[in-house]
Amino acid sequence: MAESKTMDNLMEAFAGESQANRKYLAYARKAEKDGHLNAAKLFKAASDAETLHALKHFEVAGKVGSIVENLQDAVSGETHEYKDMYPDFVKLAEEEGNKAAVMSFTFAMKAEEVHAKLYQEALDNLDQKEEVFYYLCPVCGNIEKFVPEKCSICGVPGDKFIKY
Repeated sequence: MAESKTMDNLMEAFAGESQANRKYLAYARKAEKDGHLNAAKLFKAASDAETLHALKHFEVAGKVGSIVENLQDAVSGETHEYKDMYPDFVKLAEEEGNKAAVMSFTFAMKAEEVHAKLYQEALDNLDQKEEVFYYLCPVCGNIEKFVPEKCSICGVPGDKFIKY
């Protein structure tokens, strides 16, 4: 699909809807924590609606390719994040003395490296028929192919991991 203002708009809309999804999920968590269950449900429903919008914009923009292209893109994106983006973010947060940001960026950086390796493994084993399960750490975003005793990145107990 040729580049055009409409293509630019589709990608801008995708970014905005994607951010709204995450923002509303954060708001839903806070509302739940504070005991405002109706507001939490509304935020969750709106988050899902924003996801629908984002996915449609991304699809219409022609950004969903073959499984090989999608896995290659995922490897590239995750590799960029853990090699280039997050190290600079960590360094600046350290310089500014923002310990919470340092921890947030460090957890993400380490998890993104794992993600890149798992995407590459999936690409290398695309013809594998045996089902694989993945386990997500709900604190730092680390993904394992087994339930660990504790997360290798943040130390959360393995029984907290979410199975996929």
